[in-house]
Amino acid sequence: MKKISKVLLPVLLVAALALSAACSAKKEVAPSPPYPVPAPMAPSAAERSYSAEDSAAGGQTVGSETERRIVRTGYLTLEVKNIADSMVAVSNLARELGGYVVSSNKQGGDGAVTGRVAIRVPVERFDEALDKLRKLAVDVPYESTEGRDVTEEYSDLKAQLRNLEATEAQYLELLKKADKVEDILKVQRELSNVRGQIERVKGRIQYLERTSDMALIEVTLQQTKPLGETGWSALKTLKSAARGLIAFGKILVDALIWIAIFSPIWVPIVVLVWYFRKRRKAKIS
Repeated sequence: MKKISKVLLPVLLVAALALSAACSAKKEVAPSPPYPVPAPMAPSAAERSYSAEDSAAGGQTVGSETERRIVRTGYLTLEVKNIADSMVAVSNLARELGGYVVSSNKQGGDGAVTGRVAIRVPVERFDEALDKLRKLAVDVPYESTEGRDVTEEYSDLKAQLRNLEATEAQYLELLKKADKVEDILKVQRELSNVRGQIERVKGRIQYLERTSDMALIEVTLQQTKPLGETGWSALKTLKSAARGLIAFGKILVDALIWIAIFSPIWVPIVVLVWYFRKRRKAKIS
């Protein structure tokens, strides 16, 4: 038995080594296919669009040193001696500070005049503008300021724009290589869609740049009351009474017109009532 083991052991070792060498040789040398392998096809326009959108969604990174953008807004209510002059002064102040007037209007009457002026000034001169506006007023009943940080949105939009422009360049290259009408139409459709997204993103970026570079200040102007003014005025009472008399006259004239128009209905009724009452009295007597 020992002799048989001594003979079989070397044989098994040799067989195992030969099998191992054969397996490794198969792994290192792959068999060639019986037919030529075709070159990989270029992805379709829809597949390229999907891939580009995925990279745009996942590849947005915000730089650590991104310029901070704050949209600043101020609201002021000023009591002034003259509404018209103060509106002109506010408009001139905006231009002096390098800004412009957004809107301006005046409304009211009989001493209750109110003016409103909205201006934009460079954000670095926002506090200076508020200080100079206060100096135009006799009193400042109301003042409020606020700031909205749009840095993150601005950075995201810039990253989206870069990715969209890269996708646009890829579609343009693909359009040059397309030779079938169907492929050309598909690429043009996707290219038009990407360009529409680019325009929308650019518009939003420009809006954020404009509103963060130029702060908005809305000014409401109110007329101050003269120092000697009291709560009662004979002239005001006379005017009020005259307006009341005119209003009563209008109501009376309107009533007479309605009565005249409906006279074909109520006149016969009144005549009949009068006739029967007179006849009844005659019978009783």
